[in-house]
Amino acid sequence: MTSDKRRKARIRARMARTGEHYTTARRHFLDTGPPAQRDLAYALRSGQDPDAAALANALAHHGVTDPDGNPLSEALVFGVAGGLGAGYILWEFHAHRSVTLTLGFSNQWQYFARRIRAALDRLGIAVDEHATGGAKGAAQRLDAQIDAGRPVLIWPDRQLLGYWYLPQHLEGHGGHPVVAYGRRDGRFHIDDRTLAPLTIAEADLHRARARVGSYKNLLLDPRPEPGPLEPERLRGAVIAGIDDCIRQLSGASASFSLPAWRKWGRLLTDRRNAKGWPRVFDDGTSLVGALMSVWEGTSQSGMTGGHLRDLYADFLDEAARVIDADFDVVSTALRASAQRWAQLGDIAADPDDPGFARLRELTATIREAIAAEGDTGRDEAARASAELWRRRGAMDADCPLDRDRRADLFARMGQTLHEIHDVETGAIADLAGAMDHLR
Repeated sequence: MTSDKRRKARIRARMARTGEHYTTARRHFLDTGPPAQRDLAYALRSGQDPDAAALANALAHHGVTDPDGNPLSEALVFGVAGGLGAGYILWEFHAHRSVTLTLGFSNQWQYFARRIRAALDRLGIAVDEHATGGAKGAAQRLDAQIDAGRPVLIWPDRQLLGYWYLPQHLEGHGGHPVVAYGRRDGRFHIDDRTLAPLTIAEADLHRARARVGSYKNLLLDPRPEPGPLEPERLRGAVIAGIDDCIRQLSGASASFSLPAWRKWGRLLTDRRNAKGWPRVFDDGTSLVGALMSVWEGTSQSGMTGGHLRDLYADFLDEAARVIDADFDVVSTALRASAQRWAQLGDIAADPDDPGFARLRELTATIREAIAAEGDTGRDEAARASAELWRRRGAMDADCPLDRDRRADLFARMGQTLHEIHDVETGAIADLAGAMDHLR
């Protein structure tokens, strides 16, 4: 095994164990971070949250900077867009004997493009938005934008993109934004928080863009003036983003605000409620898939960026300097919450259990292969995905956890979620108090 292969194996092992993003795990084995690679005049800069990373990377391409001349960080864009959210929905499909767990960790997570539009508006950046039901018009518009050298944000169906190698039954389940920034030899070049060129056949990308009706063929083309943002504009954008986060997480919704964590915590042990986990997973069928969705959804090694509490803490550290405020107590609380989310993922998918450890390793392998290697990592991602979904299917059909182990696991998950709810509720109250003091 070459030293490069050995290092990659160690990085993937760390990702599987800790749930870290590729670039974070990589820093523990190299003295420097991964160098930015340019592809067709576009810089590939990686990222964590799909929405914030896509917008931050597109704005960096256009030369937008903070008042000191630095590209806007992903964390700053994430916070300006509204930052954190909370959401829990458990979908049951009785006809197929399947369960789908949906977790939301970003502001307005249930609405496509809403927080990206909010960030652009707060930053005073114009945007050209286009959507059409016609395949020909959508293809012509995307082709024209790319040929003019304008990277655009698009919302393809994740399964039809192909490079995640998701099973057929996940077609039409939606996806997150990516940046289309070039095309060559019949293939579009895509930035999905990658560090190496990743391409999609033109016909495949057009089909993926047209699959989900609610954002069919949506295209956003930010049109900023290159150069530094005015300090007062940035200050106002930061304040508006924080106020939005406070308003969202102070809400009473048990599906779309912090009470969702308390509700989920109760349902984990509620034997009377039809949506209680002891009843939904009475015989263990589909439980492993749900537990892996908990780990993947909270982990940066998954497809959607994880719980994002650490990213928002990074934003608050930056925001404190921009608006001359003190958010240390809030940042500390959110980093503590991030640790509890990691604990929840470990309870759900125990890294010391050989079966779950292998599922975590395969998930991390797919993410690392795409993030680090782009097109050259496709074969490895395909092999890992085939094994991952084969194993998940077998474990879903024949749960390895007996009734007593399931009850203990649900109880520990519920307790952790109640702790998360308390910590995050206190953090948002402290954030509101800091903003009131600032004003």
